[in-house]
Amino acid sequence: MSETITMAHGSGGAKTSELIERIFKKYLGNPLFTADDAAVLPSSTNRLAVSTDGFIVSPPDFPGGNIGKLSICGTVNDLACLGAVPKYLTCAFVIEEGLPFDDLERYVAAMAITAAEAGVHIVAGDTKVAGRGQVDKLFITTTGIGEIRDGLCLSGAAAQPGDKIIVSGDIGRHGCAILLARDTFGIEADITSDCAPLNRTVAAVLAQTENIHVIRDATRGGVGTVLYEIAAQSGTGMHLTAQDIPVRPAVKGVCGMLGLEPLYLACEGRLVFVVPAEAAEQAVAVLHTQPYSVDAAIIGEVTDGRSGTVTVTTEIGTETILPPPSGELLPRIC
Repeated sequence: MSETITMAHGSGGAKTSELIERIFKKYLGNPLFTADDAAVLPSSTNRLAVSTDGFIVSPPDFPGGNIGKLSICGTVNDLACLGAVPKYLTCAFVIEEGLPFDDLERYVAAMAITAAEAGVHIVAGDTKVAGRGQVDKLFITTTGIGEIRDGLCLSGAAAQPGDKIIVSGDIGRHGCAILLARDTFGIEADITSDCAPLNRTVAAVLAQTENIHVIRDATRGGVGTVLYEIAAQSGTGMHLTAQDIPVRPAVKGVCGMLGLEPLYLACEGRLVFVVPAEAAEQAVAVLHTQPYSVDAAIIGEVTDGRSGTVTVTTEIGTETILPPPSGELLPRIC
């Protein structure tokens, strides 16, 4: 019988110390990782970006990743979208009593691999154990700190009429992968999550041009929700061309069967850029050189009409309003 997490592992005593040594320090240890109550970090004269995010995903394992990988990607990407270079992360775990040690070790190992890929150090953390049924296996919260590049000021309010809208790759795969992993509808399709750390993708674009107005990661609510948020912040309209939006055939097929809109399915490895028209082709060319954005495409433009609204030219040439996001978006991923 495999060993499992017990309430004693969250007591703060010997079992907690054993858990830290066996799993957390084993995979997350680095020269800045501390056993004290707070990490001591080198100071910086640059502006700092700070982001925190909680991760609750069911199931915690899905094609293309798991909750551990997701917890690093989510916070790293939030920092990168502000033009920050992610430097440090802290993490907090709420573990359900009875979670197998092997599962926890797999999730923490995924965190270590993803943090190394992103070039960030995990410097401090916290562990709590909850009784059976109080949480769903494992909840992770990560907080990240990054240094903002000089001269950058990225904001949804900065979108301007005439700007081009770029998406860094095909959309909707993460939400679709989670939906199928739950096996609620009995649908089989070869779909993996796009979950990935994107800070190096952002850095590559900014190294070629800082003439960027907005960068957002399309997580909960997908690309459609992001565009409605930008339209509201900037007081502009957003117009998309459906045939230019990259969606994989398998995702289209699942969405067609279930009546879902790919623009509202979650992504965990996709960015939305809003850039001046003269910089758009260059930005796309750079994105095509990066491993997580080879399918990047210009999908529309910012307009001065229909303020706060997203419109779409459909594949048959008609124009329609993308219904604003409302109620419960399916599948709920956290």
